[in-house]
Amino acid sequence: MTHILTVTLNPALDLATSCPSVTPGPKLRCGPETAEPGGGGVNVARAVVQLGGHARALVALGGRTGATLGELLEQRGLDLVHLPAPGETRYSFAVTDDASGEQYRFVMTGPTWTETQLDSVLDTLAEEAEPGAFIVLSGSMPPGCAPGWITRACARLPGRRVVIDTSGAHLAHQASGPQPAPYILRMDSAEARDLSGRPLDSRADSAAFAEELRARGAGDLVIIARGADGSVMATPKGRWFVSAANQTVVSAIGAGDSFVGGMVKALADGQEPPEALRQGAAAAAAAVISPGTQLCLPEDYARFLPLTQLTAL
Repeated sequence: MTHILTVTLNPALDLATSCPSVTPGPKLRCGPETAEPGGGGVNVARAVVQLGGHARALVALGGRTGATLGELLEQRGLDLVHLPAPGETRYSFAVTDDASGEQYRFVMTGPTWTETQLDSVLDTLAEEAEPGAFIVLSGSMPPGCAPGWITRACARLPGRRVVIDTSGAHLAHQASGPQPAPYILRMDSAEARDLSGRPLDSRADSAAFAEELRARGAGDLVIIARGADGSVMATPKGRWFVSAANQTVVSAIGAGDSFVGGMVKALADGQEPPEALRQGAAAAAAAVISPGTQLCLPEDYARFLPLTQLTAL
């Protein structure tokens, strides 16, 4: 299996609970809380491990919250590469309204990085990731990290396959096609609509925009997640659609990260991109039926994998 290294510069301690009803004003008496390690790259590494693979997780940790987060990561059997963060690790908080089933998610900002500190991260990545490795940059970039840093990372890591699943200004910059391109660029439908300025109502519309981005040089493979409708992917050999396999959503936390984890694990196992796309979809389907931040459980993944349908567009 090819080496997988995930990168999380802005991780979070994810707290989740529920209460009878979320209303402003009175104190809300919550049920038992769960604490899980969070952040895009952390979740991707956890998904890979839960599905039976191996991933190293490079994580920036700081302060008491960072120490707690590091302990949770080690308890889950992750191969942890510890980076000192420039401040206290952030936390996030999710509350489910029992009456409506709706989930409220509050995400803190995290510490600010300097350019010198970010350059040091690139040095560490070049040392830790062997040629041919998959390097996953997933989740939000930390404060102080300017758009263009991901492109610098791709330039510093020749021979590695960089996977990007980020948002905001960093995604917009990558969508413009700066070179060198990552191996995979993934986004959701809302992000794709914002970038394209089009509604992207159909699968064909999303796939056409994914191909437009790929031809522009935004990524060798470009994936657009369409929520309950599934995902589309543009490759040099054609366009593909995979069904979501599951319409039931208990918690959306970590669904995209589980998708990335399932897909990258499949690629590292030697699967071709279309089959890897299908396995990613099964991992996402498993994640959304898990409460809180449990991600994709292997028994649920095994149940959904035969239900995913792969179609050439």
